[in-house]
Amino acid sequence: MLTVSIITPEGTVYTGEADSVTLPTADGEITVLPHHIPLVGIVVPGTILLRKGGEAHFIATSRGVVEVDGKGVSILADSADRADELQEDAIRRAMEDAERLKTEKRNDAEGFAEATAMLDRELARLRTIRRHRTHRGMPQTSE
Repeated sequence: MLTVSIITPEGTVYTGEADSVTLPTADGEITVLPHHIPLVGIVVPGTILLRKGGEAHFIATSRGVVEVDGKGVSILADSADRADELQEDAIRRAMEDAERLKTEKRNDAEGFAEATAMLDRELARLRTIRRHRTHRGMPQTSE
């Protein structure tokens, strides 16, 4: 078993044990198992998949860092949300706001980058909620 902690500026999103942790990194998706080699890496927007026993837990994450020490996985992220707490309608509205902001800030490098990060976060949330639904055998909504 791995000891896992996922922490954001708002607080702890997950702390507990898992058989494996799959997460999106700058070098691609990796899966961490017990006794994994130590590493420190960059987490990119996407889905963290925690497996424990026969259960799978999906968490949408934005940018952050991960540390693996062979016994545990620590993730510090700007944001992280459990899939079962996400609402697709709210995500779609946030995506529309981010798209509008990108258009408005296209001549402002800092504002454009911030809007792009917002859009990346919302896309990760949308993908996570869809993976969660597929895993649970729930119907997908149309795009």
